[in-house]
Amino acid sequence: MTGIFKRALQSCAAVGLVLAATGAVQADTWRYAFEEAMTDVQGVYAQKFKAEIEANSDHEIQLFPYGTLGESADIMEQTQDGILQFVDQSPGFTGALIPEAQVFFVPYLLPTDQKHLARFYRESKAINDMFKPLYAEKGLELLNMFPEGEVAMTTKKPVKTCADLNEVKFRVMTNPLLVESYRAFGASPTPLPWGEVYGGLQTNLIQGQENPTFFLYSTKIYEVTDYITYAGHNNFTTAVMANKDFFDGLSAEDKDLVEKAAAAAYDHTVVYQQQAAETELAKIMEAKPEMKVTVLTEDERRCFKAAAAEVEKTFIEMTGDSGAAIIAQMKADLAATAD
Repeated sequence: MTGIFKRALQSCAAVGLVLAATGAVQADTWRYAFEEAMTDVQGVYAQKFKAEIEANSDHEIQLFPYGTLGESADIMEQTQDGILQFVDQSPGFTGALIPEAQVFFVPYLLPTDQKHLARFYRESKAINDMFKPLYAEKGLELLNMFPEGEVAMTTKKPVKTCADLNEVKFRVMTNPLLVESYRAFGASPTPLPWGEVYGGLQTNLIQGQENPTFFLYSTKIYEVTDYITYAGHNNFTTAVMANKDFFDGLSAEDKDLVEKAAAAAYDHTVVYQQQAAETELAKIMEAKPEMKVTVLTEDERRCFKAAAAEVEKTFIEMTGDSGAAIIAQMKADLAATAD
């Protein structure tokens, strides 16, 4: 599909949604876009959310997976404009709107233990109390955040220390703190839309990128990289939001319906994603047996952890007292939810 034809289809889809938002579709049809495929973690959450809404009401949910309506910036704009009622987007992109959301890219802040993370996201005061008004200021009702799995680096050459990332053009989301993180790790951070990453690796425009394991398999990124490295530096976080005006205009019954559907989808998805990393890594190794997988030792992680301290300072400089309060509360919440 050519870029021009693809953009034309996306424009037609967006125009159709504008017409729907202005009355061509019944008011009980709600539209929900996300950044991944139907079979990925966000898609699993979206399908459970849809099933819960439709099983407990007369409402219908229309799902729009990645690429249907454009890139991440497009679906966020459509949600803020009220064309979409729901969106699932990583703080990696939302951080441009809400600087404090970049806290999820402070390396080594979050543990790799997925059960601990599931408790943390469910119970965290920082997430459930402090973030909600920040999202509301941008016209968004934060329903919940959830983990998608430990982030792995995929590269064309082995990575054992920060020195191995020297001069490596490493794709990052358009997130200032993620840029600073990889700069601190020694790489040359290169922001690119996701749609350009496979081709960028194929042509050597970039030589590395990061994502949770399931996404490495579903997007076939393993085909154009040779090494998977687990440095334990981060877990991928995503957030499900509603258009604020839409949510505020719901009846008390429908608000309760949406919140219960979000909670059910959360419980369903955290169990799914805890299993996905192991099963999808096995699929990668079956498809490409020569792929080299490395889990860095504590000694090998030392330089990355030293860089993390500088990134945390940068985050606080970017966000001031608000960011400092959030990261302090997150650390307290993580301690409170540990075994």
